[in-house]
Amino acid sequence: MNPHTTRSISPLVFWRCLITNHGLVFRLTKREIIGRYRGSVLGVLWSLFNPILMLSVYTFVFSVVFKARWVGGSNSKTEFALVLFSGLMVFNLFAECVNRAPSLVIENANYVKKIIFPLELLPVITFGAAAFHFLVSLLVWVIFFCLFLGMPSPMILWLPVVLAPLVLIILGCSWFLASLGAFIRDIAHAIGTFTTVLLFLSPIFYPVDVLPSEYQVFMNLNPLTFVVEQVRGVMIFGRPLNGAAWLIQLSLSVLFAWSGFAWFQRTRKGFADVL
Repeated sequence: MNPHTTRSISPLVFWRCLITNHGLVFRLTKREIIGRYRGSVLGVLWSLFNPILMLSVYTFVFSVVFKARWVGGSNSKTEFALVLFSGLMVFNLFAECVNRAPSLVIENANYVKKIIFPLELLPVITFGAAAFHFLVSLLVWVIFFCLFLGMPSPMILWLPVVLAPLVLIILGCSWFLASLGAFIRDIAHAIGTFTTVLLFLSPIFYPVDVLPSEYQVFMNLNPLTFVVEQVRGVMIFGRPLNGAAWLIQLSLSVLFAWSGFAWFQRTRKGFADVL
């Protein structure tokens, strides 16, 4: 592969690279997933037990201990847990990728000096592993929903569409942070604090509607807010997708992802000098 081609900032070149190297992406994603559980007795089954355990804990703590109820929903304890868990699935997908991003180049230093290796695909591999955990959590969510509340609304089929802007935001952030993390090692430490703060500044534990109107404006500036609210709408409450708002966020997400990709491609020539 021509090194000048890999440094192009054209989105078309990226997609061509992804399609050409889809087998490599699949193998490295599989290795990423298996490597995380290597040495454990249960192996990949932990990816199934963890969401089951967390969903059970959320149900007990928030519904039994705090007797919390979701504003606009029913008084069902199970519904509250499922609403909460749906938001956490979205946030965890974002946080898992973003927390890993600053160390991607550093952890794969052996690939940096290999001109033929497409470094721009490293965030895609991380996202693939995070998407696997998201799908396992989604499976657990669907099973619990069917057992306690019946069949989900057909609107849940819109979930991949709702998540599309989030995928682009994740990739954009990952490219930015992977590059910055190679030059500024403190980024890896700061990003953990950032995602923790973002957890409580996103509508994960509460709906946006419970906030005073002056704070809702700032909450809606959070790119996760729209995705979390729309995910809950199609998964739990059977609400249709807000098409106009979705198109706006998708357009902004495309621009953001391209900016992150362009930044990564323009700065990658300096990776070898700092590793």
